Amino acid sequence: MDVTTTKSAETQPVISASNALFFGVLFSLIFTGVIWLARDLISDQLILPDKPEPFWYEWQLPNPTFWTRTTAWGGYLLHQLTLWGLIYYAQSRKLTYSKSLHRVNIWALAANAFFIVLHLVQSIIWYDGLAQDVPEQSSQWSVILLLVIVLLIENQRRGLFFGRKIPIWQDVTRAVRKYHGYYFAWAIIYTFWFHPMIATSGHLIGFFYMFLLILQGSLFFTRIHVNSWWTLIQEVLVLFHAVLVAAMLGQTVLPMFFFGFFGLFVVTQMHGVPLKRWMRWGFLALYVGLVLLVYSQRGWGMLNEILWIPLAEYGIMLGIAALVALLIRLVGRFRPNVST
Repeated sequence: MDVTTTKSAETQPVISASNALFFGVLFSLIFTGVIWLARDLISDQLILPDKPEPFWYEWQLPNPTFWTRTTAWGGYLLHQLTLWGLIYYAQSRKLTYSKSLHRVNIWALAANAFFIVLHLVQSIIWYDGLAQDVPEQSSQWSVILLLVIVLLIENQRRGLFFGRKIPIWQDVTRAVRKYHGYYFAWAIIYTFWFHPMIATSGHLIGFFYMFLLILQGSLFFTRIHVNSWWTLIQEVLVLFHAVLVAAMLGQTVLPMFFFGFFGLFVVTQMHGVPLKRWMRWGFLALYVGLVLLVYSQRGWGMLNEILWIPLAEYGIMLGIAALVALLIRLVGRFRPNVST
């Protein structure tokens, strides 16, 4: 690890953010394995029976107690307030983006590691997560909105449609950039504590993805946090997560997830990294070829489903931009004018 000492107003070790990323990903892999190894400690818990209903979440106790609820909500609130406090601290210090970790990044990494371990212990002893009291849709949509906000933030850099930007008031993008960390921290931590830390294939994939998002959230104000390849990986991972979980559950909407998220990659996401032109044309050709192959068998009447996810995300993004613009106007109207 690249560790040196720098002289500043506050002497502190300088740890490369790229090293922190490497060890953070390694920790994520190892701890996903730890959840799998701990499966027998919580696999015999009595949970709700499965039902063939949409958004039915069976991994919760049929008879929750004061302690199962208190430990789940208590762990979540402590985790949430800690990360919000660290984000506020970092912004109030007006930190600049650095190749090395700031002291607050080390605090964030340590805090998140502590709460990850705590959630495993809580799951082993009490099992239940927030799912006992809130609907599954809230967990799903919290992360969906996170991904949509990324589209809005990145519009100025990579565009939205094949590298072309759409005109969005710069004050909107500026406001979203400034405050997005608070929403992202909520979406990730809320989803993290929504699920008990159990070892089904779907949960393991989901927790690994959550660990990477938590890692990203710990590296604010570092160059890694805005590295285009690293952020692209996190956006694209939702494709693999959604498709693998749909395949494991035998869901017929698997092509909708695959082509929906693959379409977002081809139309928007891949244009944020320095791919060669032939690579971009290759991804586009692969996408079109797979669509023709799959829907020649699936039926052309189902072809519209490949548009559902992209249209939903682009539409919600525009709605968020309009809402933020409205809030900026309202704040500006009611803010008192200060003359000198």
